[in-house]
Amino acid sequence: MIGLALLAGGYLGAVAWRRPRLKAPEPLSVGKTIWFLAGLGVIFVAFLSPLDALGDDYLFSAHMLQHFLIAFVAPPMLLLGTPAWLVRPLADMPVVGRALRLLTQPIVAFASFNLIFMAWHVPALYEATLEHEGIHILEHLLFMATGVLNWWPILSPLPEMPRLPYPAQLVYLFFEGIPATILGALIVFAPGVLFPTYAAAERVANLSPHDDQLLAGLLMWIPCDAMYLLALSLVFRAWFNREAAAQAAA
Repeated sequence: MIGLALLAGGYLGAVAWRRPRLKAPEPLSVGKTIWFLAGLGVIFVAFLSPLDALGDDYLFSAHMLQHFLIAFVAPPMLLLGTPAWLVRPLADMPVVGRALRLLTQPIVAFASFNLIFMAWHVPALYEATLEHEGIHILEHLLFMATGVLNWWPILSPLPEMPRLPYPAQLVYLFFEGIPATILGALIVFAPGVLFPTYAAAERVANLSPHDDQLLAGLLMWIPCDAMYLLALSLVFRAWFNREAAAQAAA
């Protein structure tokens, strides 16, 4: 709650006090503010609703839904709500700017997010997050941070660290769907229950441990692929509209 309050307060404070002091900053639409606050709302639901307790102690499927929200849904919403002038001071810092330019390179962003996300679902590491709160917090922070990096080549707010061209965005989004498909399939077709915590958990829903695991795999597989497919469709539409407008102007 404190972290979300600080993020929301810092964002609204920057909009109210910092932006008017900058020289001719680009206008901030109401839509951007809504996107950012909605992204924080998704994080609120993931961590401060019954979903968190269900995922930690009872249902693998609830935990996977939480991971989907914080790693795949909230990051693009936060980026859509972030104006360039808000992050430009970070990019102008010599060390931080170089690090950002490296981490937001498409290959680096793709690899860092997908490798980290898949690694944390290795049974030994996953069980460690359930047993140690500090490790669990680190896992979730990495999911959110690398999730923002993952969407940066598509939704970058900074011209200095530009988005990929539309054709490259389509290729990037196509390959983005592959790791989620692989992870979902590994969970769905696993011969037994992967995580002892959920195998031994009290049943709070009409789901056996194996059915719960099957649902978790499907939650990783289908919604993630659907989200990338939607993004791919929107990028293709934007590319088509731009080309059509250019031809009409010519």
